[in-house]
Amino acid sequence: MTATGKATKYHYKALHKPNQLIYGQGQTAVITGWTVKSAIVKHLQPQEYAVIGQLYSPTRGINFLIRNLLYNPHVRYLVVLNATKEDKNAGGCGCFLDFFRNGFKEGLCDTGKLCWVVDSKIPGYIDLEVKASALENLRQSINWKEAKSMTEAVNQVKSFAHREAVEPWGFPLEFPMSTVVPTILPGPRYGHRIEGKTIAETWVKIIHRIKTTGTIRPTAYDGQWQELIDLMAIVTSEPENFYFPERNYLPIDRSFLQEYISQILDDAPKQEGVKYTYGQRLRSHFGCDQIQLCIDKLVANIDSARVVMSLWDVSNDSHDSPPCLNHIWVRIVDNELSLTATFRSNDMFSAWCANAMGLRALQMHIRNEINKIAKYNVKLGPLITISQSAHIYDDCFENAEKVIKTYYQRVCQQRDYNDPTGSFVITVQDSEIIVEQMTPGSGEVVNCYLGKSAKQLYQQIAANCPGLQVEHAMYLGTELQKAELALSTKQEFIYEQDKPLKKE
Repeated sequence: MTATGKATKYHYKALHKPNQLIYGQGQTAVITGWTVKSAIVKHLQPQEYAVIGQLYSPTRGINFLIRNLLYNPHVRYLVVLNATKEDKNAGGCGCFLDFFRNGFKEGLCDTGKLCWVVDSKIPGYIDLEVKASALENLRQSINWKEAKSMTEAVNQVKSFAHREAVEPWGFPLEFPMSTVVPTILPGPRYGHRIEGKTIAETWVKIIHRIKTTGTIRPTAYDGQWQELIDLMAIVTSEPENFYFPERNYLPIDRSFLQEYISQILDDAPKQEGVKYTYGQRLRSHFGCDQIQLCIDKLVANIDSARVVMSLWDVSNDSHDSPPCLNHIWVRIVDNELSLTATFRSNDMFSAWCANAMGLRALQMHIRNEINKIAKYNVKLGPLITISQSAHIYDDCFENAEKVIKTYYQRVCQQRDYNDPTGSFVITVQDSEIIVEQMTPGSGEVVNCYLGKSAKQLYQQIAANCPGLQVEHAMYLGTELQKAELALSTKQEFIYEQDKPLKKE
């Protein structure tokens, strides 16, 4: 640090997420939560603050934030802006304040690893490698204030800035941080289809697919993510009251869900520091209520293919914090209302479940309004999300691995093996293998394949049925090979589908 007269200038150095912060020369750290940091910096002078940054998640952000503060002991004041609905939902600012209010204790994080747990109703974790004495020293050395509005935060920062400079509370402290290196198997990068009955089931399959074959790429946020491009997730039967596992392993609960649904369905007034909500984009941003227009179009023409809602503002979003959710399509086909949403960028571990449940609530609202106005009896169809960048951030790798290890096999065992391609009946007759393809449900024969070798037949079936489920295809290959073996033994063995070969 340098001193010129009474003005002392300090240099803040961030060990973690350095490009996500705004740096000043003062002694006050400003945490803005979900309020964009650029909104508050325009009201301040650089000498009035040390650093300004956002805090989205208590389980992902506090560990980095604490480590940065320990490395910058010249920070003696802290202002936490805890002002928006998003702050209340996420709980990051509240948990961080509880660290200073209540302290911490040894416990387990959500992956079962020993850590320091913030003494708060909101889960927040700090690595056990950080010494307890350092954390206690930090708690006792920083004068903190909570602000409930932008104005209150600015005034408090300025109030701290008018005080005489205070000596640093100690020397910079740095603690090593472990990293998780994923194992990646070969697989396609582009174009993926994942289907499940519920959002919970589909989410586990999504996490498994990304962690198994996703590409490791740098992010714009001082880290890495594991990514697949163009991932389509189809949820076929999410119940209207939403399914939560008995031991809820999802990164969302019912109390958070109600607040999040409001952010999608309801309009919101413009608020300094809050770029938008999805509801504001849908209800009023473009000068019209797109949700109501969607309902009106389908009431007027139930077969309309022009029901599109857009959240992308071409005049601003190409260069200024664009929304992740871009477009929503709604169709009614065979009396089923489906909803398809496209995301330019999708945090599949932490955000997708909330995204999907919010969109399902929108889908139900549109269906209910159409039925009420037009006296229809439209049913709920599938919910489809298409994520151009479907990714998991590196600070969630460990949690993702635990989800896969604990729940993926269980989810796979619950599947019902109903293949939309239909079923296949295999027989051996007159020196040939006969395969009849039948429709799901009704069992109507729609195709028949004849051949003498398994290879000949599976090539025909694969060409005609490219959407065949993987396990179904592997099953057919096994059965066809048994049928070929029976055929090659000149009736020494008898082939019966789903049964071991037996001698004549």
